[in-house]
Amino acid sequence: MKIIALQEGNYIADSKKEFKLITEKTTDPGLKMAIQPFLVITDHDVILLDFGLGFVNDGIPFIHQILRKNNIEPEQITKILVSHLHKDHIEGIGYFENGNLVQNFPNATIYIQKREIDFALEQINNPSYVFEILSELEKLPNVELLDSDSGKITDEIFYEVSAGHTKFHQVFWIKANDEIVFYGADDLPQKVYLSMHVAYKTDFDGKRAMESRKKWELQAKEENWKVLLYHDMKMPVLEF
Repeated sequence: MKIIALQEGNYIADSKKEFKLITEKTTDPGLKMAIQPFLVITDHDVILLDFGLGFVNDGIPFIHQILRKNNIEPEQITKILVSHLHKDHIEGIGYFENGNLVQNFPNATIYIQKREIDFALEQINNPSYVFEILSELEKLPNVELLDSDSGKITDEIFYEVSAGHTKFHQVFWIKANDEIVFYGADDLPQKVYLSMHVAYKTDFDGKRAMESRKKWELQAKEENWKVLLYHDMKMPVLEF
């Protein structure tokens, strides 16, 4: 397997969940984090893990620019695995033009947990969500809704509802050629989360997320996982 971290940059997120790129002059308060979707290439699929932020540069989606810098055309992506629906993970799905959602990856199959959509739509005053996007998801012809707590998408791709960071947050394993890649998304967003056993109050179920991390770390060591860290500013991929 080949893993590519599609690094959009390091950002500060303020209390309104607005993301600002960190520069040498940045003094704004807020939570610092990387934004980096991942590309995993197997013999059968080109898989995108989450969409990133939906920035557009000179009329071109930022995610397309990053892919092309890595010699990948957007049309090559076959599957997109969505962990949850916070804006920094879903906005890169596309942009609106004359009130219509123009998808950045219309030819890829997008896998989303249906119950996560239902949950997100209930979070009316939560700035972490973009309701304009949420309302379109189930209408898209290339979206496949998952509705089980765990399952298999292909012989290589597996998912499980971890239900920590959000109520129906899901994580993924990609297993091919005697390798295991694990994506814990915001239940395991940075390496430091493995050394700090904390139940974060910002999570839907922080205790559950904490216990999941303990379990995953043991499995990772036993099975030599490669762990993808969406928000880590120094280490995108942690190898056990």
